[in-house]
Amino acid sequence: MFRRTFWFTTGVAAGVWATTKVNRKLAKLTPESLALQAADRAVIAGRKVKLFALDVRDGMAHREAALKDALGLDAVPPEPDRRALPEQRRLVALEQHHPYNSFTRKEDH
Repeated sequence: MFRRTFWFTTGVAAGVWATTKVNRKLAKLTPESLALQAADRAVIAGRKVKLFALDVRDGMAHREAALKDALGLDAVPPEPDRRALPEQRRLVALEQHHPYNSFTRKEDH
């Protein structure tokens, strides 16, 4: 009698365990659960990409500093103002007198 009770209890326990496992797996395969899993994985992937980009940026800055130090380039010269003409050209352009500069629109017609 104890033998039958033992095997019956073991079978019930195995059935409950298997049913619980199957129900958990089925719950993970619902559309809502799959959407949440995909969103979580996307967030994790985005964080990893961001950390990678920050590491690359830091590495680039360190390498650039090392190259500037090795080449003796401590300061970068300021970039010239591209909108203004150089001083010499502007003076030359203003001092030149063209024959057309003396005319007004009324004199043209």
